[in-house]
Amino acid sequence: MSAFPRLGSMPTGATGGVIMMLLGVLLFAVNDTLGKWLVGSYTVGQLLLVRSAAGLCAMAPSIRRAGPHAFSRAPRPALQLLRIAFSTLESSLFFWALTELPLAEVMTYYMAGPIYVTALSPFLLGERVGWRRWTAVAVGFSGVVLALHPSPASLSFGAVCALVGSFSYACFLIATRKLAGVPGTVLMTAQLLAALLFGTVLVLAQGWTPPGAMDLVLMLFLGIGSLGGNLCVNQALRIAPASVVVPYQYTLILWGMLFGYLFFGEVIGLLTMAGAVIIIGAGLFIFLREQQLRRETR
Repeated sequence: MSAFPRLGSMPTGATGGVIMMLLGVLLFAVNDTLGKWLVGSYTVGQLLLVRSAAGLCAMAPSIRRAGPHAFSRAPRPALQLLRIAFSTLESSLFFWALTELPLAEVMTYYMAGPIYVTALSPFLLGERVGWRRWTAVAVGFSGVVLALHPSPASLSFGAVCALVGSFSYACFLIATRKLAGVPGTVLMTAQLLAALLFGTVLVLAQGWTPPGAMDLVLMLFLGIGSLGGNLCVNQALRIAPASVVVPYQYTLILWGMLFGYLFFGEVIGLLTMAGAVIIIGAGLFIFLREQQLRRETR
């Protein structure tokens, strides 16, 4: 038996994609909270290394069942390399951003990623986006700008990491969608191996801090949660259009606000809050418009 339920038994179509995305976002929110807790005592490389090792161990039954041919014959190797590069970059930059910024603020920065995906969908995914959703994309970008309230003081190292990471995340999502025919085991294994390698390089450069028993457990759980979240997101993008499921990632902001307040006593500013509301509203409009178009074409 696999360490995880077979995703093929999950609901399919738009409804299944939304369910998978919501579950994946919740797992990411829990993981991000753990990451912020741990990054105060350990380096980004150490978190990447342990998290990836835990994920690979959990996936071992699926990797063995897939066999070596699934990996050697995987299509579009260049795009797969690009995908794992974006994945490793976005997760590393996210942890670095957490060293300087509140949890919900980093998540709000990252909400530019789904907007990038919707804007790029017609060009890179062949999905039609009408003028109403283009307007929602523009409104969403204005919400991002409001949340960032850009100024020389706000463009810190953490803010730059979050902005670049959000664009990397969007590119990762697009590459995942274009690789929809590749087995999830192949995609996740390559992703974890790349993060493991990069984490090892960082540990060699930054050193290793021996973790306590509880911190080690949390690091290992970080890997399991990340794996589960990625599996859910991959499945959501595989069974439903990106323009349908991606807006639901905006719920990450709500989890960030809640967990940031409960565990770190963080309260985001009014401008960031207002920007987050605009971003969520734009994302919901995109989804509702997509649902309306689907009904009209039946």
